Amino acid sequence: MKKQNKYHLDIKIDKLTNSILNTISGDSFLTDVHPVTKGDLKTVTKKNGWLFTWATELKYLDRQVFKLTIRDNPSIIQGLASISDYKDHYYLHLVESAPFNLGKNKLYEGVPGNLFAFTCKTSWDKGYQGFVSFNSKTKLIEHYEKSLGATNVGGHKMVIFPSEALKLIKKYYPV
Repeated sequence: MKKQNKYHLDIKIDKLTNSILNTISGDSFLTDVHPVTKGDLKTVTKKNGWLFTWATELKYLDRQVFKLTIRDNPSIIQGLASISDYKDHYYLHLVESAPFNLGKNKLYEGVPGNLFAFTCKTSWDKGYQGFVSFNSKTKLIEHYEKSLGATNVGGHKMVIFPSEALKLIKKYYPV
């Protein structure tokens, strides 16, 4: 197995919604998150504009890779996340929006926030009270504090504590 990379997240939370929003029409679309398969990643390549090599990420035995899709359109991946169960919290290794959801001409807003909320919900469902940790790029520490309520616990390490995790869960997964 290859040496595992320790990533520092470098994705902005563009908008917290209860779904994802089409930037052209303003329409809101319900989403689903499912485990990624090898077949899902055939078009998820650097050649197609993706920043990370997700096929390699999928090979790490300690990680699970998930895809975000629009509920009625499961074949188009809107974003991806790689997470690990650390037995008392979840660690978020990577989050990436699809290339068409990046920049000022992105098609959908809300993808990164949706994947962070999914990780918090996964942690909550596992009995970890929503605890999630991740490493942030220095320039985004304050952004994650403001947008997600994450706390910098030293260096680049960020933690989403239960109270903030619950806010994200309620936003994206209303009862």
